[in-house]
Amino acid sequence: MGHERDEFAEFYRASRDSCLKAVTAVVVDRQLAEEQVAEDRPRRWRIGPGQGQACPLKVFGAMLAYYRNRIGMTPEQLGARVYLSGSQIRKVEAGTRTPSEDLAKACEAIPELGCNGALTELYEILSVHLKRRAYPGWFAGWPDKEAQARRLRWFEPLVVPGLLQTETYARAILSTRMGATHEELDDAVAGRMERQRILDREHPPELWVILDEAVLRRPVGGPDVMRGQLVRLVEAGQRPNIAIQVVPFSAGAHEGLRGGAFIVADFDGAATIAYQDAASSGQIIEDAAEVEGLAVTWDTLRLDALPRTASISLITSVAEAV
Repeated sequence: MGHERDEFAEFYRASRDSCLKAVTAVVVDRQLAEEQVAEDRPRRWRIGPGQGQACPLKVFGAMLAYYRNRIGMTPEQLGARVYLSGSQIRKVEAGTRTPSEDLAKACEAIPELGCNGALTELYEILSVHLKRRAYPGWFAGWPDKEAQARRLRWFEPLVVPGLLQTETYARAILSTRMGATHEELDDAVAGRMERQRILDREHPPELWVILDEAVLRRPVGGPDVMRGQLVRLVEAGQRPNIAIQVVPFSAGAHEGLRGGAFIVADFDGAATIAYQDAASSGQIIEDAAEVEGLAVTWDTLRLDALPRTASISLITSVAEAV
């Protein structure tokens, strides 16, 4: 234990890169021992081939455990201060639960821990790995592209777009995944909430959304969850960078019924790309002809959709009736 503390003491005095290397050295032996266990996990939840998913989590967990143990605080005592259970703190420290940015900030706010910015800085260093753990492998490349886009044109025939979901709605949707553990569900929900931060930037992307009316009518999670989600849509639709339109049932058959959800992403100085959903996976599309085909489909759907004001009125009326 004394040896590990010496390494951590050196860690704090080192540069950012040296810090990461030093703390990783403390946990790497345990990571290697558990590599076979990681291999047995469902592949859809892994970062990618050849990448141990637990190492970044163990790095953060080791740092948190050091600060907590240094002042003799139990996991239960720390959990009470950051609104988590002692069991959840232990899982974070063991690298089996993904820490949130809010947790890092909450720990920094506890004076006696004496983190002095180290946890939030480490979270920033590891954030790419921590976030990607929450995504299926086939989706892991999309959030970065999504965050770089100038404009996103989105069509959803079944559910509310991930960037506009409330946490309870997202949890209800993601909880239908067979075989997922509670920790994996927590990670997936946290990852989806994290993606939404791009809409709160100083210069957020434009988000143009077309929904089938069925999205509004499907009672995901029960009345309370659905009402909260519809209210969120109304609020989002009033922001200057977000436009939401609804294809009403009265439109009858429309172009979107022949396929699934998709997103067309436009960039400054780069080619337009797209993402298309399927039942069990999805794919990023870069072929110019295929992307153009989806863009045309989106434009066609917009012709069938209600105007923005009428769409918000419809969403409001459905929310009031839930």
